[in-house]
Amino acid sequence: MNKLPQITLAFWIMKICATTLGETAGDLLSMTLNVGYALSSLLLISVFLVTLVTQLLSKRFHPVLYWLVILSTSTAGTTMSDFMDRTLGLGYATGSAILIGILLLTFAIWRLSGDPLNVNNIRSRRGELFYWVAILFSNTLGTALGDYLADDSGLGFAGGALLIGSAIGVVVLAHYWTRLSAVLLFWVAFVLTRPFGATLGDFLTKPHEKGGLDFGTVGSSAVLGAILLGMIGLSYNVTQRKSRLAVAELS
Repeated sequence: MNKLPQITLAFWIMKICATTLGETAGDLLSMTLNVGYALSSLLLISVFLVTLVTQLLSKRFHPVLYWLVILSTSTAGTTMSDFMDRTLGLGYATGSAILIGILLLTFAIWRLSGDPLNVNNIRSRRGELFYWVAILFSNTLGTALGDYLADDSGLGFAGGALLIGSAIGVVVLAHYWTRLSAVLLFWVAFVLTRPFGATLGDFLTKPHEKGGLDFGTVGSSAVLGAILLGMIGLSYNVTQRKSRLAVAELS
């Protein structure tokens, strides 16, 4: 029943691309189009729920569907974080602390449920649901952390992306050179790629005087969307080729 992709380098590239696109697309809807954080959150959470239900009801792995859910959690997470931090006035630090608590609680309940946290061994619908809840809150947390690093820490967009990128590099080294749990390292990397995408998205879209490249939300979203679609197409072709080889071996 495992309907999740293999964890490869391509997976992480697509994850960063999707989360960065989620940042730029969320800002495009809430700020550029002036829809507002509250309404944007409602709209994007609705999209997330539709794609999630479709994913849960599917019987096998569909690359396009999987990455649509990832993308919808990223865009929903962006607007949810902005609603908490800006509309409710909690601030980036407080919002991040609350989201860390929610994410840890999600993992605790998931573990107590008896379903494994190992993403290579998710075989039940309940385990898959926990997986997506954890992803939604990790992406929301990542947005808050990314905004905190970019705006409140004094590092700026490039500095925040460099710091998070270095932390991701440490996780990669730990994966190959230590005996730390692969499950733990996966989730740490998954959380870290969201603020990396958030700071990278801000770096791409913000004006020069704020330390960005001034590509804008529209241009950045278009470029990131094209890259993600190309990699999804490549992933789909690889999946189809493996399926044909499996059928040929059975016959």
